[in-house]
Amino acid sequence: MTPSRTRFAILALISLGVTANYLDRAIIGIASPAIARDFALSPLAMGLIFSAFSWSYFAAQLPGGLALDRFGARLTYLVAIAGWSLSTLMHATATGFASLLGWRLSLGLFEAPCFPANNSIVGAWFPRSERARAIGVYTSAEYVALGFATPLLLWLMNAHGWRALFLVSGAAGLLLAPIWWRVYREPAEHPAVNHAELELIKKGGGRTQAETSQFTPALLWALARQPQIIALCAAQFAAYSTFVFFLTWFPTYLVTVRHMAWIRMGALSSLPYIAGFFGILFAGWLSDFLLARGASLNLSRKLPVIMGLVLATTIVLANYVQSDALVVAILSLAFFAQAMSSSSWTALSEVAPPGTLGMVGSLFSAAANLSGIVTPLVIGVIYQQTGSFDWALGFIGMVTAAGAAAWIFLVGDLKPVVLKV
Repeated sequence: MTPSRTRFAILALISLGVTANYLDRAIIGIASPAIARDFALSPLAMGLIFSAFSWSYFAAQLPGGLALDRFGARLTYLVAIAGWSLSTLMHATATGFASLLGWRLSLGLFEAPCFPANNSIVGAWFPRSERARAIGVYTSAEYVALGFATPLLLWLMNAHGWRALFLVSGAAGLLLAPIWWRVYREPAEHPAVNHAELELIKKGGGRTQAETSQFTPALLWALARQPQIIALCAAQFAAYSTFVFFLTWFPTYLVTVRHMAWIRMGALSSLPYIAGFFGILFAGWLSDFLLARGASLNLSRKLPVIMGLVLATTIVLANYVQSDALVVAILSLAFFAQAMSSSSWTALSEVAPPGTLGMVGSLFSAAANLSGIVTPLVIGVIYQQTGSFDWALGFIGMVTAAGAAAWIFLVGDLKPVVLKV
């Protein structure tokens, strides 16, 4: 019997979820110059607005992971999509700093379960031989929202104002929620899956039945103090710093420092995101290609991440060139590399003990979004104090180099963690 291909329909579904997720969190960067002007906000105030999303996102990682392990991906994701979409829509009602800050906090709260859930879903639906490419596909959806839609979003803002961005994006997400509820099931429960596909998933290390683990503080502490998990989280903090710059300050950098017109900015600012789209796909392909050719699991999963982190340090070269085209080329290379490092999510399904992937994913995602708290604020302070992004790009380059060192020297062998609770 030929295996059915329902897992690819599930992959398309979570990719739609990621597209909506990142569109909703990213449009603040596109709207930020207009918002700062309308509300008379300083660079530090905008840094706080950018950072606020990650405050609640960080705080909600553990509750989101516990909800995922307790209630499963289907219900958790439904509540998340509906909540983050409504929060996005309500950004359009903001009247100043306080209300905008409040809706950013709400958005982070509801988006928190998304990536731990995505990782858990891929771990359930895909054999190990396909897992890196699957993660690459849904992660590339981040860059679809940021890259291919940027010129359209700039046109929409110029034609109808920045509030229209949040209205349209939030409404689109609300339409996705009922689709998710209707389509998603665990592999063994899905009506379109045949026995051959279930066997393919199971023999490849997939999780055809839902696994749950009873949360205890001792279990969480046992996970959080594992040296390998600590190293992975520290490296993810570093990897995410480059992404946070593009998600928040990049449009402001092009408009206020590089003095690009809005139309020209629309065309050029999409290029790094498009490069990121291809970067994560390349990393997923490379990882599974190496594994299929007999390379060790360590080499197959680590090499794309380390290559990406090392190459992402080239972002500092933008400080030394004057040509707009060359600046965008350098930043596109850095973002291609950063996207490669996002394939680090493949490591989690290799190290998480059974039933704890939600909690481990939440710790990993929390580390990334600690960077989402720190990086916008650091850049805001640097920009306000110096009027330049030179030291800001230098800061990102140094943090990214530290992430590469963590993967090389601290992460160790990718094998299931043995807990002593």
